[in-house]
Amino acid sequence: MKAKHAARAAVAAVWLYEGLWCKLLHGDPDQEKIVAAAPLLGPAALTGIGLAEVALAAWVLTGRWPRAAAVTQTVLLVAFNAGGLLFARDHITDAGRMLTANAALLALAWLLAAPATADA
Repeated sequence: MKAKHAARAAVAAVWLYEGLWCKLLHGDPDQEKIVAAAPLLGPAALTGIGLAEVALAAWVLTGRWPRAAAVTQTVLLVAFNAGGLLFARDHITDAGRMLTANAALLALAWLLAAPATADA
């Protein structure tokens, strides 16, 4: 069971870093450029996305509704990655690294959503 807590903490840490540091505290200027490049999104979108990511971190930490959390993370990451690659590719320094890291994050999120088994 301790492994599941560590996995939850790892997934939550990624969302917290992305939401709090990168967006709300403006720790990554490229995040602002990426969001600004997307059509129909204004400057307030960065704050909204950051708040949503922080909330998602808290949700993951609770361990409640892990399947819904995994679906939500998948939808958000697919949307964020697609939007970034479509509208702000020049602000993404290494798209391959980004996609690989996000695939690993989602794999862990879906492992957390799997039902407990006797050998887990």
